Amino acid sequence: MSRRKSREQAFALLFEKSFNDLPVMDLAENAQDAREMIVEPFALELATGAEEKLAEIDARIDTYSHKWSRERISRVALAVMRLAIYEMLYDDNTPVSVAINEAVELAKRYGGEEDASFINGILGSISREPV
Repeated sequence: MSRRKSREQAFALLFEKSFNDLPVMDLAENAQDAREMIVEPFALELATGAEEKLAEIDARIDTYSHKWSRERISRVALAVMRLAIYEMLYDDNTPVSVAINEAVELAKRYGGEEDASFINGILGSISREPV
């Protein structure tokens, strides 16, 4: 499976997590049992990594989403940003530009009309943070 498809699975897990408080591993097991879906190792790595760093990731989102509380951000946009920010900050194997591009593509596919530009703006701001 391609890394793009794995990211899509990781996004789906993080999106599903926004509706309940089950751990990502439980959500992945449920998906495998109920839909006979095989969750890719890279997808699990991304989703569990984002879950572990959720407080730090959400703090970054809060910092750059001026005048938008997290409750006002669509669940799709939130899941996409959580995944991308995890990759940008904690995955040394993914270039920042790739994480942003993949996030924008996921937003275009699954999000609302303005999600892609909103996400691109937030991620662009985070990418310019001093190291």
